[in-house]
Amino acid sequence: MHTTSTRLKGLAHTAVLALLAAAPQLASAQAAAYPTRAIKIIVPAPPGGAIDTIARVVGDKLATSLGQAVIVDNRPGASNNLGTDVLAKAPPDGYTIGIVGGSHNINKYLFKNLGWDPEKSFEPIVYTHEVPLVFAMYPQIPAKTLPEFIAWMKANPEQAKIATSGRGSAQEMAAEMFRMASGAQMLLVPYKGSSAAHPDLLAGRTALYIDTISAIQAQVKGGNVRAIAVSTRKRTAALPDVPTAEEQGLKGYDANTNGGFLAPAGTPKAIVARLNAEINAALKLPDVRAKLEAAGIEIQGGTPQEYAALIKSDLLKWGKVVKEAGIQPE
Repeated sequence: MHTTSTRLKGLAHTAVLALLAAAPQLASAQAAAYPTRAIKIIVPAPPGGAIDTIARVVGDKLATSLGQAVIVDNRPGASNNLGTDVLAKAPPDGYTIGIVGGSHNINKYLFKNLGWDPEKSFEPIVYTHEVPLVFAMYPQIPAKTLPEFIAWMKANPEQAKIATSGRGSAQEMAAEMFRMASGAQMLLVPYKGSSAAHPDLLAGRTALYIDTISAIQAQVKGGNVRAIAVSTRKRTAALPDVPTAEEQGLKGYDANTNGGFLAPAGTPKAIVARLNAEINAALKLPDVRAKLEAAGIEIQGGTPQEYAALIKSDLLKWGKVVKEAGIQPE
């Protein structure tokens, strides 16, 4: 009896070892065959924004290079958390991937029960983009530079209303950084995105909106608002004559909305590598670059490891901003 039991245990152990030994070959075979059906890209934001634009432009190229349909699935809501939660819980097989923006690395500090972690719940595929933010001012305010605007706010605190795109947005964090760096009193007024904020800015009911260049550049070029600074360390090619906030005295000021493609945690490394190679190739195509750069999107690229390092760095940066601003998670 004991001998039989021992033999059965030995056979079971051998079977487990055989399965473990076969697992890499099985994963490799799956990756080699990938993809065999349509791929879904989850966009946790409404159509028309930066990450939606990238998903659609890059998705078209992936459909050609991978030989399968690529479907863009917009899942907006809950400060981009709704769609991100769907992505985190999707099967880790490479057939559901997603693209995220700046809020991905901010929401960890603003919401208590996300249900996912920006690092642990995902496999970074590739860092795709950076979108500079523009300090867009109501043009009737008598200021031409950022220092002049700060002086105007200090002289007119009751009118110093700064629009933001709501909780968890890069625009909100950029405004919080501006409040701390400028030393001026200001009221941050949340809106549900750029389309909701623009009417009040154009009418002068708010004085400033630190918005993505992709969303505000048409208003800047049309003379409806005045661009007095960009938020990144270097100037943007889309508005080369607009100086940075740091150039104008806000030392160390650096804010943007950035992001890239992610897969659910556990997605086979070989599939992640394949997607990384295909998306990097798409980002280098002249027509892709032309479309994205025209929208004010600065194209990035690189390895999954580089994107993982950026996520870690951004988490540290935004965690510090949230703490210093005294923002409490909901």
